[in-house]
Amino acid sequence: MLLGRVVGCVWSTVKDSHLEGQRLLLVQPMTPELKPTGKRLVCADWTGAGAGELVYWTRSKEASYAFLPAEVPVDSTIVGIVDSIHLKRG
Repeated sequence: MLLGRVVGCVWSTVKDSHLEGQRLLLVQPMTPELKPTGKRLVCADWTGAGAGELVYWTRSKEASYAFLPAEVPVDSTIVGIVDSIHLKRG
């Protein structure tokens, strides 16, 4: 799983029927030190995350597992909201 910050939302009027009612959010990938890394991406939201929240997300086939038993056609899904991060310096 990967860290990211929700930076926006995506609206779509035409989509696969399995995506009806699913929220799509724009996520900026982050390092464990909370520095932006990589390009922003669209994630399905399984958690109810909001703008500015730190989340963890997954990609590939595992991204669709959050929606089982439905077969939702997604490449990335927010699967958790991060409350805190504790890094061991060493």
